[in-house]
Amino acid sequence: MDKEKYLSSFEFEEREYFFYDINKLSKDGFDIKKLPYSIKILVENILRNLGDGQVNEKDLKNIAGWSRKQPIPIEIPYKPVRVLMQDFTGVPAVVDLAAMRDAMLELGKNPEKINPLVPVDLIVDHSVQVDYYGTEDSILKNVALEYKRNEERYKLLKWAQKSFHNFRVVPPNSGICHQVNLEYLAKVVCIDDRKDKKLLYLDTCIGTDSHTPMVNGIGVMGWGVGGIEAEAVMLGQPYYMPIPEVIGVKLIGELNEGVTATDLILTITEKLRRYGVVDKFVEYFGPGVKTLSIPDRATISNMTPEFGATLGIFPIDRKTIEYLRMTNRDRYADILEIYAKKAGIFYTGQEKVEYTDVLEIDLNSIEPSIAGPSRPQDRISLSQVKSNLQNLKTDNFVDIEIDQNPVRIKDGSVVIAAITSCTNTSNPFVIIGAGLMARNAVKKGLRVKPYVKTSFAPGSKVVESYLKKSGLMPYLEALGFHITAYGCTTCIGNSGPVLPQIEEAIIKNNLNVAAVLSGNRNFEARIHQLVRSNFLASPMLVVAYALAGKIDIDFKNEPLGYTPYGEKVMLKDLWPSSEEIHEIISDTFTKSDFKRDYGKIFDGDLFWQKMNVKVDKTYHWHEKSTYIKKPPYFDNFMKEPGKIFDITNARILLLLGDSITTDHISPAGEIDPDYPAGKYLISKGVKEDDFNSYGSRRGNHEVMIRGTFGNIRIKNKMVNREGSFTVKYPENEEMFIFDAAMKYQMENTPLVVFAGKEYGTGSSRDWAAKGTSLLGIKAVIAESFERIHKSNLVGMGILPLQFKEGESWAKYEIKGDEVVSIFGLENLSPRKDIRIELSKPDGEKREFFVTLRLDTEVEVEYYANGGILPYVLRRFL
Repeated sequence: MDKEKYLSSFEFEEREYFFYDINKLSKDGFDIKKLPYSIKILVENILRNLGDGQVNEKDLKNIAGWSRKQPIPIEIPYKPVRVLMQDFTGVPAVVDLAAMRDAMLELGKNPEKINPLVPVDLIVDHSVQVDYYGTEDSILKNVALEYKRNEERYKLLKWAQKSFHNFRVVPPNSGICHQVNLEYLAKVVCIDDRKDKKLLYLDTCIGTDSHTPMVNGIGVMGWGVGGIEAEAVMLGQPYYMPIPEVIGVKLIGELNEGVTATDLILTITEKLRRYGVVDKFVEYFGPGVKTLSIPDRATISNMTPEFGATLGIFPIDRKTIEYLRMTNRDRYADILEIYAKKAGIFYTGQEKVEYTDVLEIDLNSIEPSIAGPSRPQDRISLSQVKSNLQNLKTDNFVDIEIDQNPVRIKDGSVVIAAITSCTNTSNPFVIIGAGLMARNAVKKGLRVKPYVKTSFAPGSKVVESYLKKSGLMPYLEALGFHITAYGCTTCIGNSGPVLPQIEEAIIKNNLNVAAVLSGNRNFEARIHQLVRSNFLASPMLVVAYALAGKIDIDFKNEPLGYTPYGEKVMLKDLWPSSEEIHEIISDTFTKSDFKRDYGKIFDGDLFWQKMNVKVDKTYHWHEKSTYIKKPPYFDNFMKEPGKIFDITNARILLLLGDSITTDHISPAGEIDPDYPAGKYLISKGVKEDDFNSYGSRRGNHEVMIRGTFGNIRIKNKMVNREGSFTVKYPENEEMFIFDAAMKYQMENTPLVVFAGKEYGTGSSRDWAAKGTSLLGIKAVIAESFERIHKSNLVGMGILPLQFKEGESWAKYEIKGDEVVSIFGLENLSPRKDIRIELSKPDGEKREFFVTLRLDTEVEVEYYANGGILPYVLRRFL
């Protein structure tokens, strides 16, 4: 097929621009106009890359002929334009690439062949922790401590920035990766000036953070993948994916006064998680879309992984163009408007699109809400919060002293209130709203309760600019909401410590205290290991709960505080009007701020500029480092993959229930000194105060393997307590999961994990799969898998197997003491039936069949090679 016949062009400012016109495929019998916007993006991507040796005519026909229901999975080779990374996932990716360079050198090849072939932007945003708060110099102290803790990691990234081509680093203290992507990196339309013809094409990306879909708010296709998959794309591999179903979400009506985009997305998350959109695209349309600002849309798109979808996209329309202009991307705005209209992807509302299914949400029906105490989909209407939280034991309290003053905390006390995360700080409506709440509270003499740890971590420095211009920043600071960081903090567990006397009170009295944050994740033990109840809310409600000091409050009938003379102050007394918020936004949200702040974003602060690194083709590993170690993935590497054998005589390492998140699996948050990772660091001379977080040590596999399944709240059904414990058989001895796995490895015993529904939900943490692999786990058998984690398991050469509908490990009365064998692996094909044989201790045998969740031929190929990275390295060889 000659793809050049699909080229169209137009003139703009005396220049001719070309683009691959998917509408011309209509002449070949494809009904392009009926396709969802997201599918049109894939059609353009496949058409543009046709004939490059990886994309062929069959792929184009498959995607251009998209239908509502895919009877069998059909894979396509999608080629994202760029890769987005944050440092938690970026550091291990750089470590892997450095190890691949070493492997190339050892095999007598040029190590510089290992180099990103697709542009990569890595934003350092996940390592800062809220140690200091409530003072003007909080941010300076937090950043200084961040550099002290992470100097080795940052030097690795600076080496990568200087050693790899196509690799840019946004230094620390600059913003959150998703907001930087939304406000600066994303162009929506790319302009290729390098070729003879000026070629236009759609901006697309994948990211190593599950909230990459935030950029869907401006019509850019992007979603989260594992670091392993991202590395393969960086090195020139397509992202192989099944053609998705697309669920249309029709928005009608308009949000009422007092309702925010946060309330809307908590409702959408509840509805779509219940409906079931895992592995599907979600696309918003309908008259309600036009009532939503781009920041509102970005807030909604950001939480796409919370309801399990791959994508949550809004099409390009007039507001997209206006937003690009407002954020200093005029060149792209001007050309995008013409291109999108000519390409048939400019949304007018008159399109007749065919979706797999359509759900309708009336914006008029949305009411103020929060979500918790441990899952984003567990929405609670604000009016129902108190009655819903009756299980909090309100009679459990303790009196402590803070600053020599008596203070009482109890079950339900809010000890952390954080305006944090990309979900909301990209949205000036709720940020200005929070500032106005603070102003109104201060004017009435209200103060935040002394046991509440307050913090404010904007997603970009533009936020500070418009808050200062509005005059609202001093009011937020008066309530303790000083800027503590420009990065992802509380939402990923970097909330830092609460006061020692509060920690002691929680532990001694088993208090069920709460955190309220304007983030997207609130899984158990994620925010702070001692805070059991965590609630997502808009920044405005974060301020309200910080003032009230308790989560179990009925805001309609109970005051959140009192004036100095005893007058009740209700929530409605502080809540600003939409008119006032919009008026301030129009005065303070200006293009000049974006031009100034993003014009110097790659320069870094003084800490970054002072770091010196040695530039070489390969990285110089430091033997005594406890942060960066050469991983073992390419040890004894063979140029050809070995034969696949059945997995026989395996032991069960864990029996797990439903909704096991990557937070349960992947090491995250604080490192417990009594757990294997803590003991390892102590053995290396690291003091407990210098442990840092698991996230910061993702470049050291020795720490991470010891922390895999190390969550203090994980519930392994093989033992009768929470935490990282299992039973080693046949000795029937209880021990740490890591210790048992190492004993099994010494005995050459393969391991399996059994789990329930939604295994691997949550962040796209590659260490959830890497750690699983290094523990010696060969297969995970679950009732269902979350998309990203399933792909990561395959990427690390681990077999994902799914129970048949209605079956589970409980049905087969599995206790954990069985021997497990897996048959049928010699001749693998996508989604074939695999036989499982169980041998009970008394000699009884049971067998059943499961579905192989290698969904495509490429996944079979990855598994046969032992994972994506060995596959890619063999391609280079």
